[in-house]
Amino acid sequence: MGDAGDVSALLPEEAACLGRSVPKRAQEFAAGRLCARRALLEFGVVNFPLRVGPQREPLWPEGYVGSITHTTGLCAAVVAERARFSAIGVDVEIADRVKQELWPHICVAAEIAWLDSLPESQRVAAATLIFAAKEAFYKAQFPLVRERLDFHDVCVEASNWNGTRGACRLRPLRPLMVSAFVTLPLLAQYRYKGEFVAAGVIALASNSP
Repeated sequence: MGDAGDVSALLPEEAACLGRSVPKRAQEFAAGRLCARRALLEFGVVNFPLRVGPQREPLWPEGYVGSITHTTGLCAAVVAERARFSAIGVDVEIADRVKQELWPHICVAAEIAWLDSLPESQRVAAATLIFAAKEAFYKAQFPLVRERLDFHDVCVEASNWNGTRGACRLRPLRPLMVSAFVTLPLLAQYRYKGEFVAAGVIALASNSP
C-alpha cells in the first residue's frame, strides 16, 4: 500500500506498542500492521494484534512467519505458513537511496568491485539492491536465531543483475547461527518497479517438498 497508515485503526494491543513514537513513525507502524492484517486474512486469521518483540520485531501468530517493510511512499507485508517456510524476509527501498559514500558501510570489497564494474548510471540502483537483499536476509534469519548481523557478514552476488528483476545469492562471510536451520547461501528474489526496488528471501521448512 502507498498511503500513510491510520493510527486510529490499530488494535489496542498494537497501539500500546507505539510508546512515544513521532507521528511519521506511528503512521508507518500503522500501515505495516494494516498490510499484515490483510495478509493474515488470506489464511483466515482475523484481527490478530501484531505486537512487537524486544528488538521491535513483529510477533506473528503461532504457525506463521512473516515480514513487514516500509519506505517513503510504500509499505508491504508478507506472511506464510511455518509448516511450509521456516524463514521469510522482505525489504523495499527507493532505488536511488544508497549513494556511493554509503558503500563502505554496507558493501564488502567484492560488492564494491562489482558496482565499479557497472555503468555509472546503474551503480546506485545496484547498491540499493545490495542493501535491500541484506535487510531481507536479516529479517528472515532473526526470528529463528535472534542473531544480530552486520552488513559485512554477508556478500550479495548478483552476477545476472539486469536492473529489472531476477535473483541474487546471499553468501555468508563468517559462520552464522541460522545455518543450523537453513541451507546457505540463500537466494533473494528482487524486482525494480517505478522508483522502488524490492527484495525477498525465503527458506523452506525442513519437511517441505
